[in-house]
Amino acid sequence: MTQKDRLLSQRIYLLLAALFITSLVVSNLIFQKFFYWYPINATLFDTKLFEISVGILPYPITFLITDLISEIYGKKAANQVVVTGIFASLFSMLIIYTANAVPATSWSPVNDGLFQTVFGNTAIAVLASMMAYLFAQFIDIHIYHFWKHLTKGKHLWLRNNFSTFFSQFVDTSTILLLLCSFNIIEWNKFAGLLIAGFLFKVLIALVDTPFLYLGVYLFRKRFKLKINEEIKLE
Repeated sequence: MTQKDRLLSQRIYLLLAALFITSLVVSNLIFQKFFYWYPINATLFDTKLFEISVGILPYPITFLITDLISEIYGKKAANQVVVTGIFASLFSMLIIYTANAVPATSWSPVNDGLFQTVFGNTAIAVLASMMAYLFAQFIDIHIYHFWKHLTKGKHLWLRNNFSTFFSQFVDTSTILLLLCSFNIIEWNKFAGLLIAGFLFKVLIALVDTPFLYLGVYLFRKRFKLKINEEIKLE
């Protein structure tokens, strides 16, 4: 690989890492708003499909990015992005704590009460999200590379979906368990939100598979990579 291609590959890696971290931090900040999407008239455990947090919208992007990084840059590079995301989440929580501690002026468009309502539970949310995120992302990367090694770099759809399905179930169940334990969400909504959230993520994972194929194709064509060949950042 030429020096020019190496620098380009590093810039793309940084861009993917930035998209990953942004998606992760934003999902932690907006989680308290719930929305509905009713493609079918179905109710599970007193929860309609799909009534889910808006925080779920950017989160699947993180799994697409880690799968792409795993495929092109390798397991170590994917794990580095995950660890960086943890520090970004902690830093964002520190900023929110500081912003919540200082008093609002009398003319502030957002007063202390409103700010507390929107961001008051963010610390617990970030904690819950990070624990779920740690389990899910490392599981996703591990399973992805297990199937990549087993199939010798073939059947991209298999490792993409199998790793994402299992890791998304771990992520959804862990964060709901923690949020219910902290009384942010009532326990009677646990089962319905678990099924709805997991099914929604499965649908997103199926939809993002063509985008992963496209990304891998563009990388291999631009950097002349063979199947199962990875770009080393060192």
